[in-house]
Amino acid sequence: MQLPTRPDPQSYADWTWVACPIALPPTIPANAVLHLPTLRIRQGEVRADLAYTHPVPKTQRTGHTVALGVDWGLNTLLSAGATRLHDDGRITTLGSGGMFRACGVLARQHRLRRQGESLHTKADQYDRLISGAERHALTDKCQVLIDEIRRVSTRRSNLNDALSWSAARWAVDQAIAAGATVIYVEDLRSMEARGMGQGHNTRMSQAVRGQIVDRMRHLSAEAGIAVVTVPARNTSKHCPQCLVPLRHRKAPDRPTVPGWKWALCRSCGWQGDRDQGAWRRIAARGLTHQAKTVMDRTSGAMVIRNVVDKLEAQAVITPKTSRDRSRTGPTKAACPTPRRRRTPSPAQAGQRPEGHAHTDRTRLPRAALRNQGVTTISSHRPRGAVLGAGFHLHAHASPPRWEHVPDTRPDYVSPS
Repeated sequence: MQLPTRPDPQSYADWTWVACPIALPPTIPANAVLHLPTLRIRQGEVRADLAYTHPVPKTQRTGHTVALGVDWGLNTLLSAGATRLHDDGRITTLGSGGMFRACGVLARQHRLRRQGESLHTKADQYDRLISGAERHALTDKCQVLIDEIRRVSTRRSNLNDALSWSAARWAVDQAIAAGATVIYVEDLRSMEARGMGQGHNTRMSQAVRGQIVDRMRHLSAEAGIAVVTVPARNTSKHCPQCLVPLRHRKAPDRPTVPGWKWALCRSCGWQGDRDQGAWRRIAARGLTHQAKTVMDRTSGAMVIRNVVDKLEAQAVITPKTSRDRSRTGPTKAACPTPRRRRTPSPAQAGQRPEGHAHTDRTRLPRAALRNQGVTTISSHRPRGAVLGAGFHLHAHASPPRWEHVPDTRPDYVSPS
């Protein structure tokens, strides 16, 4: 490159050619076409922004057999899983799917939003008190608040950018690992639901969903994977296997927390997380409606605008059949008897025969809690002294006294 030799170059003689070797990172493909770099100075160092172009596979609108369905959530930002379309029209899942949780980032984002709202409120109050005065005691304080608002906005922007890139990279990696050629995502415009309250729409708007989809299209284009948006109607409401409305209840792992995350189908018996059923519905709807995929003239993205009832009836997930465990065929050889049930060794002189109880036990295990009862929930089956201090391995408690109390009341005699 040609750089000046003096601070105020006047002619061509004041410029000279300088060679700056640049080591290309391994992320740049070998067949990439490099473009003219841009130099910038940052923290006393000269850095080069090098743009490059390389060919990528062309994405297709139809002909997909393996697809990745992506569902949006509130606390669980993304839920995704892969499905396969067979030649006979059946749709099956490839694995149980995964979730992209960003609770910590979303909580920090929510705190920054509340901090920004508080600063805006104070700044507006100072503006009303100043009311256009040239010299006021609150002018400097108001300027401090404006600078702080700018810093908070920058932090929120950087956080949203990092979150969108991370979520998009995760979704594209899931599609590449499953061998999918298309990613079906819920239509973002239909998620701005009417009638769900201001709080719901505010939380959903903070999820930077638009940025995630844009980054997802950018990253998936390099691998030749198409990104198509599908309508989000009834994706979480209907069963993915029989399209019957689901019943939502408390999750089995959180019986004391009220909620609607767990879904249960009374018709086919399917049950699972609400978001896990939603990505199945999204992927199945996209595979059956892929002939309806069109290009949006405004954004140039692939979309499926409408849902056809005839095709929607075919968008069901076929459950995988379990392995045949019948005894009709050949079975494995019988397993050896466990050590505790083998035949006792014969008795020797001066010793008693070996039984099922351990004879090498020096002392009984001490109970964990003195008040521990038989209803105690544990990861193992309690035995022996674990049920209570002082009990022998083979001892049983006698029945309570009140269970066999004789009836000493006299027979009832009718007065007649």
